[in-house]
Amino acid sequence: MHRIAIVGAGTGGTVLANRLAEELQTEIEAGDVEVRLITADPEHVYKPTFLYVPFGKKTVEDAKRPVEELIDRRVTLSIGRVIDVDTDRKKLSFADSSVLAYDQLVLATGANLEPDAVPGLAEGGHHFYGPDGAERLRDELAEFTEGHLVLSVVGVPHMCPAAPVEFVLMVDDWLRERGLREDVDLTYTYPINRAHGLESIADWATDLFEQRDIALETFFNVEEIDPDAEVIETIEGNELGYDLLVAIPPHAGSDLVTDAGLGEDGWVDVDRHTLEATNAEDVYAVGDVADVPTSKAGSVAHYEAGVVADRLASRVRGQTPTATYDGKTVCFLEAGMSEATFIEFTYGEEPFVREPSKPLHWAKLGYNESYWLTARGLL
Repeated sequence: MHRIAIVGAGTGGTVLANRLAEELQTEIEAGDVEVRLITADPEHVYKPTFLYVPFGKKTVEDAKRPVEELIDRRVTLSIGRVIDVDTDRKKLSFADSSVLAYDQLVLATGANLEPDAVPGLAEGGHHFYGPDGAERLRDELAEFTEGHLVLSVVGVPHMCPAAPVEFVLMVDDWLRERGLREDVDLTYTYPINRAHGLESIADWATDLFEQRDIALETFFNVEEIDPDAEVIETIEGNELGYDLLVAIPPHAGSDLVTDAGLGEDGWVDVDRHTLEATNAEDVYAVGDVADVPTSKAGSVAHYEAGVVADRLASRVRGQTPTATYDGKTVCFLEAGMSEATFIEFTYGEEPFVREPSKPLHWAKLGYNESYWLTARGLL
C-alpha cells in the first residue's frame, strides 16, 4: 500500500486530503493507497473570520467546524500530536508513543503566534489573529471611546498580509459610525519604508490613510513594549505612546520542521514551483509553513494543495509529475465596514488594486460563507 500522510488540517491540509480522495478514488477503494490526515486539533479553524470578531460581526464559533465533517469518507483521519519527523526512516512519532510510517509526507502545520518574542507585547498589546485575542480585543474596543489607537505590524512575515490594513480601515469606519472618530487618533506602523510589502497595496493604503486622517509610521521596528507607561519602543530609538495597541505579533513555523532539518525558523525550504522539500525526499509542504516568496494567505494554501495533489497522484501511478505552482494569490481586502477591493497576482507580479465597492464587500462576505464548501473540495 502507498501511504500518504498529511500533517495539519488547516486549509492546505484539508483541501489536499479531499483533492487526493477524489483524484485517487480508484486506488483508495482498491486498497492500494491510503490518504491519512493527521491533526492535533479536531476542529478546523477558518482564521479570516477573526478579523470581524472585534467589531461584533462574527463570533469565534463561526470560525470553527469539526474536521471530520469536512473530509471525504475515503480519507483516514487521525487525531494526535506529531512530535518528531524522521525523513530518513520515513516515520512519524506521536505524543502517545505510537509511530506511523509513510511513503509520501506533506507538512501543512501552518504558522504559530509568538507574542512573547517581544518584551511586553503579550501584556501590553491586543491582536485578532486567534480566538482568545479576537474576543479580548472585541471587549476592549467596546469600551474604547477616546484616545490613541495604534495598529502596529510587529512581526513579518505573518498570516493574512492584508489584514492589518483592513483592520485599521475598518476601525476608522466603525468609529465614524458610532460618532467617536473625532475623539480617537489612529496610527498604523510598518517595519519597512512603506505601508505594505507589496508596493501597489502600500500606495493604495497610503492614499486612503491620508484621506481618513490615519497617521502612518514606516521604518518602525518594535523592540519592546512598556505596558505600564503604554509606550512602544523601536529599534530605531523612537517611542510612540498609545491608549490601545493592536499588534500583529511575530510568527514562527513548526518545531517539527526545525528539528527534522527541513528549514530554519520552522518554515520548510521548498522548491517554489513543485512545493517539494529541498532537504529531504518525498516530503512536501503547503500553506503557511511552506517557505515560498508570496503571501501566507488561504488562497495560496488552496492553490498549492491542488498542485501537490496532482503531483502525488502522478507519483502513485508511476508517472512523472508536471503540475507546478506559479505563485497565484487572490485576496479580498476590506476598505471599511461596507466596501472592499480585490487583488490577484502570481510570482513576481504587482497586483492591481481595484476601486473599492459595496459589491466586492458582499463578495468577500459571500466567499467567507462558502469557504466550508471550498475546504470540502467542492469549490
